[in-house]
Amino acid sequence: MVLISAVRDYVNRMLQDISGMKVLILDSQTVSIVSVVYSQSELLQKEVFLVELVDSISKSKEPMSHLKAVYFLRPTSENIQHMRRQLASPRFGEYHLFFSNLLKDTQLHILADSDEHEVVQQVQEFYADFVANDPYHFSLNIPSNYMYMLPAVVDPSNLQHFCDRVVDGIAAIFLALKRRPVVRYQRTSDIAKRIAQETSKLMYQQESGLFDFRRTEVSPLLLVIDRRDDPVTPLLNQWTYQAMVHELIGIQDNKVDLRNIGKTSKDQQEVVLSSEQDAFFKANMYENFGDIGMNIKRMVDEFQQVAKSNQSIQTIEDMAKFVDNYPEYRKMHGNVSKHVSLVTEMSKTVEERKLMLVSQTEQELACNGGQGAAFEAVTNLLNNESVSDIDRLRLVMLYALRYEKESPVQLMQLFNKLASQSPKYKPGLVQFMLKQAGVDKRTGDLYGNRDLLNIALNMARGLKGVENVYTQHQPLLFQTMESITKGRLRDVDYPYVGNHFQQGRPQEVVIFIVGGTTYEESRSVALQNAINSGIRFILGGSVVLNSKRFLKDLEDAQRTARSSTNLV
Repeated sequence: MVLISAVRDYVNRMLQDISGMKVLILDSQTVSIVSVVYSQSELLQKEVFLVELVDSISKSKEPMSHLKAVYFLRPTSENIQHMRRQLASPRFGEYHLFFSNLLKDTQLHILADSDEHEVVQQVQEFYADFVANDPYHFSLNIPSNYMYMLPAVVDPSNLQHFCDRVVDGIAAIFLALKRRPVVRYQRTSDIAKRIAQETSKLMYQQESGLFDFRRTEVSPLLLVIDRRDDPVTPLLNQWTYQAMVHELIGIQDNKVDLRNIGKTSKDQQEVVLSSEQDAFFKANMYENFGDIGMNIKRMVDEFQQVAKSNQSIQTIEDMAKFVDNYPEYRKMHGNVSKHVSLVTEMSKTVEERKLMLVSQTEQELACNGGQGAAFEAVTNLLNNESVSDIDRLRLVMLYALRYEKESPVQLMQLFNKLASQSPKYKPGLVQFMLKQAGVDKRTGDLYGNRDLLNIALNMARGLKGVENVYTQHQPLLFQTMESITKGRLRDVDYPYVGNHFQQGRPQEVVIFIVGGTTYEESRSVALQNAINSGIRFILGGSVVLNSKRFLKDLEDAQRTARSSTNLV
């Protein structure tokens, strides 16, 4: 609950102390921040009768002096200019201004100078500058996410903008949690180092007074790592419910767009998948796909029983009882319909793209050795006409990541085959990915080859088998959390920023992945927190990835790098 509660508390404080009819005005990012923690009906209960975007308010001239305007915006220069123009000719009776992060003094002065009509009642900073997807998982929804792959010389101003947004988001997390952490970063990543240093500078120098919270016995830890240290996880097909929905259909701000899927009713064209609002999803979000089918059948059976009992309405009392229970009945009907639609669509995609066949080879590439067998399996799948272009590309990438040093000749054969069979995806993209995230660039022991303990664990797992061949893979993040829990995170690989070191094992850890998180990783964090090791982990990233988004980021970075004349 920790992140969702923090943002909900801020939204509550914005709305409940202002009586009367209100309009809530958001920007393109705060609309995501609010929508994942607050439903439309909850906003209505707070007397919010209108929700508008700040740029569309600028275009309208209609006076609404009977409404009180509650603004919740990111403190960007663009939003300050919107406010300046809107305060010059106010449309609302009162203005209550809330910003999701630190306001600069110059911005405050602009707001004060613009309020000639004295309609502004308050200006406050509420540190909810992140999207709380799940209780322990947040995202910053950064559109130009590919920037993290580019050297500073390619596009310095956009890269700085990217870094500033990440630092703002991390700062807001710790201000919301009322903590100041010690900061560590992945040594092999320039971008992780830069963000860690800028975050530490903000917390310990520029805004040290603001972050001077009551000390805990052991300081919390912020660990900044790079997506490229584990490029395997976002390339894999997923077989647990939440991760699979994102991989095969897509989740944006806890909503799933079903408009292009079969025949869906009007009220099911966009559905909410939130562990806070949907008990079935909360209970099943980390379950395997096979178990989901059984659990949905059980839910359908329960609903049919309820529907049957509602059909036997014979008396006025029966009718009154049904009317009382109707909202619950309608909600249950919507929930059953939603989950049946999702699972039906995913089953269809799995069959069409032969994903069970593809995924078995993916898992072998990610988890087990055997280069000869892997080459044969990938070659066979490249020759299979039922396998889609995107799946062929991912298979070659997974093979390349695993065997780039061992089998350059076979790798070139796969590049050529991919080029001839999937012309849409150029083999140059695989080589660009190796340049970005190949073995020479990575810090962690991605395949468990270097650490004797990992080798032993992998052998043991191979001997006794795993319960589900499709969910063998564990993200590198799992090992990182284990190292932190056991006090084994090596200083040489993950140095501290400045002179702020940790004395003992931290009780709170925020791991931020520059370049994006996956729902497989957020599942690992939730399961780790559930075993109650005495450490609470929170995971954050610049976006939430699926394989499609990860590949798009690679393509965007490759295109930008090629077109740049500054590339060295």
